[in-house]
Parts: sequence; C-alpha cells; structure tokens
Amino acid sequence: MPTGSTDAASGTELDREAVRRHRTLFRAVARRRNPKLRRTDITITDEKIVKRAVKAAAVGNAMEWFDFGIYSYLAVTIGHVFFPSGSDTASLLSSFATFAVAFLVRPIGGAYFGPLGDRIGRKKVLAFTMIMMAVGTFAIGLIPSYATIGVWAPVLLILFRLVQGFSTGGEYGGASTFIAEYAPDKKRGYFGSFLEFGTLAGYTGAAGLVLLLNTLLGSGAMGDWGWRLPFLVAGPLGIVGLYLRMKLDETPAFQKLEASETHSATGSLSEEEAEFSHLSENAPKKKLGEIFSQQWPALILCICLVGAYNITDYMLLSYMPTYLTDTLHYKESHGLLVLLGTMVVLMLVINYVGRLNDRFGRKPLLMTGMLGFFVLSIPSFMLVKDGSLLFVCIGMLLMGFSLVCLLGTMSAALPALFPTNVRYGSLSIGYNLSTSLFGGTTPLVITALMGAFHGNEMVPAYYAMGAALVGVIAVLFMKETAQQPLEGSPPSVATHEEAVEMVSAQSPDPRF
Repeated sequence: MPTGSTDAASGTELDREAVRRHRTLFRAVARRRNPKLRRTDITITDEKIVKRAVKAAAVGNAMEWFDFGIYSYLAVTIGHVFFPSGSDTASLLSSFATFAVAFLVRPIGGAYFGPLGDRIGRKKVLAFTMIMMAVGTFAIGLIPSYATIGVWAPVLLILFRLVQGFSTGGEYGGASTFIAEYAPDKKRGYFGSFLEFGTLAGYTGAAGLVLLLNTLLGSGAMGDWGWRLPFLVAGPLGIVGLYLRMKLDETPAFQKLEASETHSATGSLSEEEAEFSHLSENAPKKKLGEIFSQQWPALILCICLVGAYNITDYMLLSYMPTYLTDTLHYKESHGLLVLLGTMVVLMLVINYVGRLNDRFGRKPLLMTGMLGFFVLSIPSFMLVKDGSLLFVCIGMLLMGFSLVCLLGTMSAALPALFPTNVRYGSLSIGYNLSTSLFGGTTPLVITALMGAFHGNEMVPAYYAMGAALVGVIAVLFMKETAQQPLEGSPPSVATHEEAVEMVSAQSPDPRF
C-alpha cells in the first residue's frame, strides 16, 4: 500500500480512537450524575470527522449541480444544435422541455434511492448517484448533432437527461440527510449551509466555464463543438466526488438505527436471517407504505416549502441568463457574467445565514426569504428591465439575498421534518415530487406564459410572488427545530463539556 494511503488510514483510525475515548470519558462522568443514562442517550461528535463528512457531501453536491447547471447555461445553444427550426422561440421551448424531462423521473429516482438509503445506508447510495450523474452528463457531450443523425440526436439527449434526473432524485435528500445526521444540534444550520454552498459552487463553476468558452471560442465554434467541452469535464469531476464520498463512514444516526434494528431482529430470528432481514424483497414496499401512510402531513409541508423555494431558485439560477439574453437582448456572455457575480456574493454570505438560523431559528430566516420574494420581485424585475448594468445587478442581488435566506436554511430545516428510520426516503420523495412539479418546469412555464401574455416581461415576477405566498403559509405551519435533536435520533453535541452541561441540566445535583 502507498505511504499516503497508510498515513490516511492511520489518521482515520486515530480520529476514531479519539472519538471512542471521548465518548467513554463522557459516559463515565454522565453516569455518575445520572446512573440511568444509556449509551445511546447522547452523541458526541468529532469536529474533524464532521468537517470531512460535510466536505465530501458538499463537494459531491457541487459536482452534481455543475453537471446539471451546464444544460441551463447552454440552453440556447443546445436548442439550435438538437432542435433546429425556423423559430427561435420554438427551439428554446424544445430545449427547456428537455430540461424539464429530467425532472419527470426525479420522483421515481427519489422513491427508489430514498428508501434504499434508509435500508442499506446513506453513503453507498450517494456514491452510486455520483456515478450515474457523471456518466449521464459525459454521454451528452458525445451525442452527434441533429444535422448528423437526425431525430436520434434529441432522442439520445432526452435519454441521458433521464439518467441525470433519475440519479439526482437520490442526491439532495441523501446529501442533506448525511450532513444533518453528522452535525451537532447547535450547528446543524451552519454545517447544512455548506451543502447549498456546494450547489452555488457547482452552478458558478458551470456558468464560469460556459462564459470562458463563449469568450474564447465565439458563438460559431460554441455551436459547432465548444458546447461539448463542459459536458466532457463531468467524467473526471465525477471520479473526484466518488473518491471523497467513498472515504467516509456511515452517519452516527444511521449506525445507531442499524444497531438497534439488528439487536431487535436477533431476538426473534437466527443470526444469519437477522443480518439480511432489512434486505428482504418486501422491505422497499414497507418503507414506501410507511412514508405515505404515516408521514403524509410532513410530506405535504415539505412539498409546499420545496415548491416555493425551487421556483424562486430555478428562476434566478437557471432561467435568468436566458431571460437577459432572449428577452432583454443582452449578450449571452453579459447575462452569464451578471449571474456569476450574483452567485459569488451569495457564496460569501450563505454560511453566515447558516449561523443565523442556528441562533435565531429556521422559521425567521425562511420567512424573511419568502417575504423578500413576495415584496421585492416586482421592484427587482423593474430594475432588471431598465437595462443598465448597475440596475440589473441591483435587481439580481435583491432577489439573491432573498434566495440565500432559503438556501442557507433549507438543508437543516427539511431533514428535521422526518424521523431517522424514513428520513432519506421521505425527504427524497417529497423534495423530488415538488421539484418535478414546480422547480424544473419553471423555465418552461415562464417562457410559455410570456408567449401567452404577448411577451409581458413581468411574468417571472408574478410567478415568483405566487410561489412565495405559498411558502409564507407553509412556514407558518412549521415547527421550530433549531438547536433540537433530529426526530428519532439522540441529542448530538460538539464537546464533552456541552454533554456534561446537558446532563447536569436534565439531572441537577440536589441542593440542601
């Protein structure tokens, strides 16, 4: 084995040994204060391991959304390459319809990968979704144009978009669950914000690469062959993301759940039967049945929150470059440059939003974001319509600051809606149903509505306001979960001192 691998393995073993000594010391102190305290009552996290887990989830998420974002920023070019017609609007609509196709299978991907992640573990499923997304994106870069193979070109494009959509169905629910279950209760918002930092980084990388290629190659070369390069980059990036994810252990919450289920199973089954009981052919149906029969109120709330959040998200991060180019007749590079600057600003502040929702609560930050879109959408689009670079940037930032309140909070708020044993499955199903119905269709719906209303340039603002109003109502029905344990999991703390303080508060020493 190479020396570097040996050192990495030794470092990992040292980290695990430190965590074991840390927990043993805590249990010794805690039991002196409360003899009835069980081993599973409190989880003490190790900050190095948590940061490594967050990095792997966030970097993998960035890779996935880099792959997914490329299509958005090349929508106009892809429309001409794969859907040539006499009408630019028809070509663009066909391109966005193919963009939306990937979202049709996301609920299927969520229904498959989510319960699977609740049965065999978060890590294995996240690694597999990483492979699928990289393969699907890389393959798009190899498809011949419509001029070369005719109708088979859009057919193959749709096929590989379906592969992308199916894999993405297991990504967000798994990655947010992974981080939420690793993070201590008082820092779940902060660590969760790195997941959406990864999303912004992926979109920023995609937009930056497309902008660079547009600038260097020009529109002619981009239409001929340059558009393929961002898709082909997905192959090596996917290998990096897969490597990072495979290095991690399962989340502490899932390990505890698996241990408790194994212990329960061995009471009535043989050791061999118990080992494979969670993989029985009826297990997926049982999980799905439990999700829809027992978790439906939380599912409805999740769908409403995600619908409002995704409409505003995809409008700003996916549709706006096309709006600036196709509707306001900006140069394609200028539209991407404005969006790129907006996303960089959001990346600079998103972790502060994570800290704020840990301190003040998830609901205040989510309500701020929803009300921001409801109140500021019309002023923002009026500024964007003005056409001057300064006003366009101000309008984009107004919407961006509203969006970052949602981005920096959702990754901690959504996993807390569901208990540990069905968290991955429930969140994947709810998130992807909503994204399929509302998020991925946003560019298509806005483009179609603008055509129906004779090119009314304020249609995107009205659509965002309607989504925000639904979001406001959903936030009102939420329970506050900041600084609280996840349902079905023990309290999780960052330090030994915090654990002792928690036990002392629950069982204070008697006073005479």
